[in-house]
Amino acid sequence: MIKRFFILLTMSVFIVAVGCKGKRNTHENHNAEVVKELYACPMHPEIIRDKPGTCPICGMDLVKKETGSKKVDNVELESLLKPTDEFVVSSIPVTTIEQRGEQIEVEALGNVAYDTRQVGSISARVSGRIEKLYVRYRYQKIIRGQRIFDIYSPELLTAQQNLLFLLKNDPENITFIEAAKEKLLLLGMSNEQLQQVIKSDKPSLSIAVFSNYTGHIHETVNGGNMNTQTGAMKDISLITEELSLKEGMYVQKGQSVFTVFNPDRAWVILNIYGDNQSLVKVGNTVRVIPETVPGKDFRATIDFIEPFYRKENKTLTARIYFNNSALKIPIGSQVRATVFGNTKEVYWLPKEAMLSLGIDKVVFRKTDGGFKAVKINTGITHEKHIQVLSGLATTDSVATNAQFLMDSESFIKVKN
Repeated sequence: MIKRFFILLTMSVFIVAVGCKGKRNTHENHNAEVVKELYACPMHPEIIRDKPGTCPICGMDLVKKETGSKKVDNVELESLLKPTDEFVVSSIPVTTIEQRGEQIEVEALGNVAYDTRQVGSISARVSGRIEKLYVRYRYQKIIRGQRIFDIYSPELLTAQQNLLFLLKNDPENITFIEAAKEKLLLLGMSNEQLQQVIKSDKPSLSIAVFSNYTGHIHETVNGGNMNTQTGAMKDISLITEELSLKEGMYVQKGQSVFTVFNPDRAWVILNIYGDNQSLVKVGNTVRVIPETVPGKDFRATIDFIEPFYRKENKTLTARIYFNNSALKIPIGSQVRATVFGNTKEVYWLPKEAMLSLGIDKVVFRKTDGGFKAVKINTGITHEKHIQVLSGLATTDSVATNAQFLMDSESFIKVKN
């Protein structure tokens, strides 16, 4: 009887053990199947389900997450309890900063203007009255040696009479005669006019003033007062407007009457915006395309960068000098330009890896158990990359796409 009882007890224990083993195997197989098929929200990686559905936060469809049939057991409870606005648990791809030099093309707009280094001035060497005026409108084209106006001057008339008196009454006084001739030349009389006075033995009531320059004439006298405008074409109606200087008006000794700009010597003024100012240097090669004549594009170099900001645009201004004698690009034409600049060896990061919070720029740096939001300082943006100035080391790995780690329900916080 006792022997039969022990046999029955042994069989019961064996049956129970087999049943538990079967349940354990079934549970392990079930866990394996669960691990193989996991579903996560694209915008909220912390939402993980074992079957398809929708995200309880944003309502997006859950996406199947491949884990390679490996159990995810490296996430600690401490990581899961960290605030979502500072730490994110995810397994998205990562990238690192890369150091290299780039040839960066900076697009800029500008216009063609006169080269002020080639400006000439026609001034009055004596005080007097304009007897005859031979130019009639602003921006009129004149050439070197062209007669501009005739002036009557009592000072010139007196100097001529003194010379004629010496020639008639004291022809042997060579010193005084030569001094009288020199004075007339210094007062603006030409050698031809001087010889004509000596030959005719009569003083000339007016003398002619000739231009020593070729170009467009600009008026610098307005009603007998000095005008400091440099001839910039701000009002198109002024191009063919008559001159305010009229015959019969008086000018003072040393007064600038006309300014002459040479259209064959011009420069391009480019406006460089703040993001690209550090890339533009003197000597950079530039391709200039005039909008009025796109077929006359040319290459030049940046010759000068103005060390101040112009009042009307608040952009950095770069100048490009060029010879316009063959191109004949109209002054005032709008141009498009491409500045070819080279950067030194700097650190670059894909733009998608950076998240802008307005003033701050952050990336998600890979740490044990997840990603941590880190503030970085950025520089220029070139194509699909952005320059990293500080905040990351070459050994740091960051999320390739920072948008996937941003929690739509909270604001990202970074610690300095």
